[in-house]
Amino acid sequence: MAPSKRPEYHLPTIGLRNIKTALAATLCALIYFFWDRSPAFACIGAIFGMGSDYEMSKLHGGNRFFGTLVGGFLGMGLFAVYAALFPDGSNRWFLIPLTFIGVIVLILACQCIWVGGVQPGGVVLCIILFNTPLETYVSYALNRILDTGIGVLAALFVNGMLPGGFTFGFMHRFYVRVGIKDEVRYEGPEVQPVDRKAKK
Repeated sequence: MAPSKRPEYHLPTIGLRNIKTALAATLCALIYFFWDRSPAFACIGAIFGMGSDYEMSKLHGGNRFFGTLVGGFLGMGLFAVYAALFPDGSNRWFLIPLTFIGVIVLILACQCIWVGGVQPGGVVLCIILFNTPLETYVSYALNRILDTGIGVLAALFVNGMLPGGFTFGFMHRFYVRVGIKDEVRYEGPEVQPVDRKAKK
C-alpha cells in the first residue's frame, strides 16, 4: 500500500481584502486620534464591515450597523425599565427575564429591518443589560451606535475607492463604453462596448 501524500502547506498570503481591512481600521484610528476618543468600536465596525467587494461591504456593514442600532435602542429601553423599578441597581435577577424578552424582540425587529443584524445586535443588547452602570447606559448605547456607524462608513469608503469598489466599477464601465483598454482587474457585471458605427 502506497503511503498517502501529505497535503502541501501554503503560507498565508496578504490579499487585497486584507489590505482594505487594515486601511479601514487604521483610518478609524487616525480619525479618533484627532478626536481624542477611543477608536476601539469604530475599528471593530470597520473590520466587521469589510467585504470582498463593495456589495459585500454593504451587506456586512449593514449587519453590524443595523444590528447595533436595534440592539442599542432595545437595550436602552429594557434597561430603563429595570432602572425605573430598581433605581439603586439591586435585584439583578430581574435582568434575566428581560434578556429573554429582549432577544425575542431583537429577532423580530431584525426580521423587519435587517435580518443579518441579530448577532451584533445581541452582543450590544447583552453588554447594555449586564455590563453597563446605571448612570451611563444611555450614553454607552448611543456611543456604540455612533462608533459602529463611523467604522462601517470607513469600510465602505475604503472598499469603494479600491479595486472591487464603485469607483473602479464606474471607470471600467466608462472605459468599455468609450473603447479604452482597461488594464485594471475588474470583478463585476460586464458592459458591452458601444458600437458607434451602428449609430451612424
